[in-house]
Amino acid sequence: MNKKIKKICVVVNSRANYGRIKSLLTHINSNKKLKLILVVGASATLFRFGEVDKVIKKDQFKIDEKLFSIVEGDNLITMSKSIGLSIIELSNVIEKQKPDMVIAIADRYENLSVAIAGSYMNIPVAHVQGGETTGSIDEKVRHAITKLSDAHFVSTKRSKKFVINMGEMKSCVYHTGCPSIDLALLKDYSLEKNFFNKNGTGANFSSSEKYILVLQHPVTTEYKNANFQIDQTIEAVEKFHAKTKYKVIWLWPNIDAGSDVFSKKIRFLKEKKTNYIRFVKNFTPENYVRVLKNSSCIVGNSSSGIREASFLGTPTVNIGTRQSDRERAPNVIDVGYNSNKIYKSILNQIDKNYKRSFIYGDGKAGKKIADIISKTDFKTTKKLNYL
Repeated sequence: MNKKIKKICVVVNSRANYGRIKSLLTHINSNKKLKLILVVGASATLFRFGEVDKVIKKDQFKIDEKLFSIVEGDNLITMSKSIGLSIIELSNVIEKQKPDMVIAIADRYENLSVAIAGSYMNIPVAHVQGGETTGSIDEKVRHAITKLSDAHFVSTKRSKKFVINMGEMKSCVYHTGCPSIDLALLKDYSLEKNFFNKNGTGANFSSSEKYILVLQHPVTTEYKNANFQIDQTIEAVEKFHAKTKYKVIWLWPNIDAGSDVFSKKIRFLKEKKTNYIRFVKNFTPENYVRVLKNSSCIVGNSSSGIREASFLGTPTVNIGTRQSDRERAPNVIDVGYNSNKIYKSILNQIDKNYKRSFIYGDGKAGKKIADIISKTDFKTTKKLNYL
């Protein structure tokens, strides 16, 4: 069954999803052959994750539907239940909006529901950022979405090879680069002097002062070790500040199992009323790029430390297994869950100048993807490429 694509349904389920896909949303909107149906759900609708839906509206995107599908608890069973609820809610949206394609983003567990609902309702599914490799539950989710998808827009040459090796037709796999790199290609990376004092809570300091950026998420497959893991990072950051007097921007973790433990520890740190840490729920995608670019180092396990930071040349200390085997540029140092090793790695990385890497794209992915969708017929039936 071939379908000419016109109405494109994109589901934004988290703050990270929005940053990864904003460029594509812009180019879908500007393509006269396409109509965007924007759905916002999961943690992107919640206050404690920075009310991403309000950021989206401020960016003048029209939100067509909102989904409320997160089961509170931030543990393993609530993650599973949230996926089920999201499938139910999203199926209703697809039935109502009747899109010609749905787009599933990357490897967040919430996005598995996008691929499932689209597939079972005979809607072509496009997957952005497939074929990559990491640790945690994300590895399973990403490859599951790939096998449920009909079109694949991959970020790297290796990712294209891996998706084809998984049995996908070569003609349906497009090496476009990563849309999040599009946003990293800013004309102006500067931050106004009082920028940080206007965002978040905690210590006040000028953007001209040296700082590191900390963003660490719980690892679902290491759920029982969450307490120990975040303690090691906190100890390392405290020791680092005592040595260097650098300031710290600390972003809140995502909603994966273990985030309650992480959030509780960060709140304890906040209650110490330290004079060097600013705690922030969320930045706009462009401001996050500016904060990342101007930081002396990013510490934690966010993919942005490997993806956007490689393009920006920002030093990265990647902690633990969450990004295992992901392609990386020379800007990344990997370290285990050990406070002393994390501390030494930060000291080793701060203020290093790394050359810009194009491993994840050149800043034109959003337009490439929108153009391909507008010109291509996609099938909802598929078979293994080696049959």
